[in-house]
Amino acid sequence: MNYQKQFTPSSSISFNFGHLKSLLSIYLYTLGTLSGGFSIYLLSTLFESNYSLTTWSGDTLFWFFIVMFSAIFILFIPVEFIRNISIDNTSFKNLIANILFVIVISLVTLLAFQILLENNGVAYQIKTITRAVSFSGFIVMPFVLFVFHNLFKRVSFLHKYLYSLVLFCWIFSSQIFM
Repeated sequence: MNYQKQFTPSSSISFNFGHLKSLLSIYLYTLGTLSGGFSIYLLSTLFESNYSLTTWSGDTLFWFFIVMFSAIFILFIPVEFIRNISIDNTSFKNLIANILFVIVISLVTLLAFQILLENNGVAYQIKTITRAVSFSGFIVMPFVLFVFHNLFKRVSFLHKYLYSLVLFCWIFSSQIFM
């Protein structure tokens, strides 16, 4: 009698790309929220020449409108096109997929924004915001997803709030990196 189990490697490793859409929507919500906050900062420095990033108030007002409408557009994308507001973090396979997708999204957007944006005044501050969101995705979000994976095994009623908690952690940790 042979009681040994044969190990049969699974050659099909497939990820659910619904995770990618939900994590991309969280990234866009975070980027839109921080950009909206930056536009409010620009509005608050409209008449103060000490803290202004521009040379005159008309330029500040122009950048305020550009950044505000860009933030509204960024926040509009996940609402209308992605529409996926759930994260499945129940199994270890889903956890690994979520962590990989967060790192890939952060890496791609970091490289894109570092190449596309210039290094002057307001554009440099927007570049700093995108860098903070991406670094938060590299460093903090894999840890947060792992902690929530282990926490929700013990506290199951919090699972329906996972999307909101991950979004809050990403916004808060991005503030730390700025």
